[in-house]
Amino acid sequence: MQLQVLGTAAGGGIPQWNCACPGCAGARARPHLRRRHASLAVRAAEGRWYLVNATPDLGDQVEDCPALHPGPAARQTPLAGVVLTDAELDHTLGIARLREADDLQIVATAPVRGALLDQLRLGAVLAPYTTVRWRDLTPDPQPLDAEAESDLEISAVPLSAKRPRYAVGTGPDADTWVVALRLHDRTNHTTAVYAPALGVWPDALQEAVDEADCVIIDGTFWDEDEPIRTGISQRTATGMGHLPIDGPDGTARRLAPLAARCLYTHLNNTNPLVDPEAPQHKQLAEWNLEVAADKTVIEL
Repeated sequence: MQLQVLGTAAGGGIPQWNCACPGCAGARARPHLRRRHASLAVRAAEGRWYLVNATPDLGDQVEDCPALHPGPAARQTPLAGVVLTDAELDHTLGIARLREADDLQIVATAPVRGALLDQLRLGAVLAPYTTVRWRDLTPDPQPLDAEAESDLEISAVPLSAKRPRYAVGTGPDADTWVVALRLHDRTNHTTAVYAPALGVWPDALQEAVDEADCVIIDGTFWDEDEPIRTGISQRTATGMGHLPIDGPDGTARRLAPLAARCLYTHLNNTNPLVDPEAPQHKQLAEWNLEVAADKTVIEL
């Protein structure tokens, strides 16, 4: 299994266009600290890749990943489809940038598909440009790429019924609005779990990470009070739909005992971890945890 980290920032990226907080100002002054929106590329088979979430940075992310470059034919692309973990704008706006494709495969849960078709009217928008083929993402394992007879299986780990703001009050009240993605390689029996948005920790997620070789997980906020303390919200981290890293109910306490390699992604610009010199990195290292970097390649 080969995974390519395309981005590791929460909504808005780092720097965010309208923000001069220390994290954003630091990234403007030191461009190597910039982070693109959280996304992942997964190799399904030779010359065939899937994006996990399609961000507003999609074009630049493809250019930064040589494995995703087109060729040798003029319009030949290795990008075979997109898998969505939720319907949030920072995970779906990039779909519109794929309209030049001859056809487009999107793998999503039923509530996410409904939000994109009914609220964002994505089907009607894309129909004049390309053919969109939808596949259901369910808790039952299925081949990531049936056309290529891929040995890589995907399945959803239902997390919560948190809807994006544009879909509040719509669709079913189901815990498949937000899911973690479980990737399992039947060839070498390795497993990865990707959960960029995590507001609760259900038993099914614990079972998935217990069996995983690699876990890439929501690191939006360092602690519970960070959004209030930094002035970006009147809600706590959990109130905004993201479990914090540190604290008695933080995800670090659950990840530290695992045998898997564990990396944080989806960092908000207020998170002290966006500064590589922040002391919180030392604390993570003591827990045997790390922060994913854009362009990281993971082989399992």
